[in-house]
Amino acid sequence: MSCSGVPDHRRGLLLVGTAIVLTGLNLRTAVNSVGPVLQEIQSGLGISSGLTGLVTSLPVICFAAIGFAGPPLTARFRDGHVLAGALLAMAAGLVLRAVAGAFWLFVVGTVLAMVGGALGNVLLPSLVKRYFPSRTGLLVGAYSTAMSAGGAVASVSAAPIARAAGDAGWRWALAIWAVPALVAALPWLAVRPRAGASRATHAALPMRALVRSPTAVTLAAFFGFQAMQAYVILGWTAQYLRDSGLDAATAGLLLGVNTVVVVPLNAVVPPLAVRPRLQRPLLALFAACYVAGWLGLLLAPRTVPWLWMSLLAVGMSTFAMGLALIGLRARTPETTAALSTVVQGWGYVLAGAGPLLVGVLLGATGSYAGMFVLALTGVAALTVTGWLATRERFVDDEVAARAAAAAVREPDAASRRG
Repeated sequence: MSCSGVPDHRRGLLLVGTAIVLTGLNLRTAVNSVGPVLQEIQSGLGISSGLTGLVTSLPVICFAAIGFAGPPLTARFRDGHVLAGALLAMAAGLVLRAVAGAFWLFVVGTVLAMVGGALGNVLLPSLVKRYFPSRTGLLVGAYSTAMSAGGAVASVSAAPIARAAGDAGWRWALAIWAVPALVAALPWLAVRPRAGASRATHAALPMRALVRSPTAVTLAAFFGFQAMQAYVILGWTAQYLRDSGLDAATAGLLLGVNTVVVVPLNAVVPPLAVRPRLQRPLLALFAACYVAGWLGLLLAPRTVPWLWMSLLAVGMSTFAMGLALIGLRARTPETTAALSTVVQGWGYVLAGAGPLLVGVLLGATGSYAGMFVLALTGVAALTVTGWLATRERFVDDEVAARAAAAAVREPDAASRRG
């Protein structure tokens, strides 16, 4: 029995690993396919710059709001069923927003499309911790790389697909990503319930308790500021380059260069980021690349734009670093799930303001100056919060210490009143 059990166990892990990577492949396709055809979406739906800004912020808002449902759902249902359902909802939403004739229907489709990304965001780190506790860096790198690869293909192909499809081709550029979402749902349906993955093993760790953890709060701020950078880049740089004189295909290709450069970095950064001595040097490198990339786009957008977009891609490695830190700052899979939800949920709430503000400021001033001020200020903020988040501490210990201190204070206060 033991001999046959080992291969079964390995096959089960292989299936889970495949499901994780395929899910990662779909986490950014619905987002990255929008930027290169943003102008066409605006024209097709007849919306203002402010509402266009909402289009770029809506995914981030959905990631925040829907992500909080992750742990409660997996406490009630199997992880595999939750993710399979999320990916199926994603596929339906991608089709719905592609055929939408009114803006409100486009919004409904976008919300559905983000279900897969939102739940995948918060659940994958805890699943990696649960199934692959000794290979956290490797698995985080694998699904981060898949996520970047999916996003890169979506960015590069959106404008050519729209052009090849003719009138209203942007709808095809958005809808086509429903197919890989359907494919990714299948292996989750085949994952068997096992020890360490069932509902019974989910420890109830109230997410509200993490408010008492300075590390959790700092990590959420760091994640939010890095996500703000990413979604301003994904949502607005292609349009900025078009307004600077480049054609739609070239601007989409440059956004694709950005996402392609991220692919190998997301494979390399998590295994490096699990080493405490490398965390702060990596953070300093990423911040410097962000500053150089943004200043290059501001001062010389048509001069070596591929270099500026590549430098921004290096800066965007803070995302992979943030995912690695989530696993490093929690002792158990259950705490990792709670921490991942809090960090990404509140982080995306903060990040959602970025692309929305860019659209509002652009509509009010007719200038992209606000985008660059927001981006460079955000780099400073992510550097400070990231520096604090790299301290070797565990949120479990901080929450327990605060709870113990509160328990000691309560009898003392009661005795003084007596």
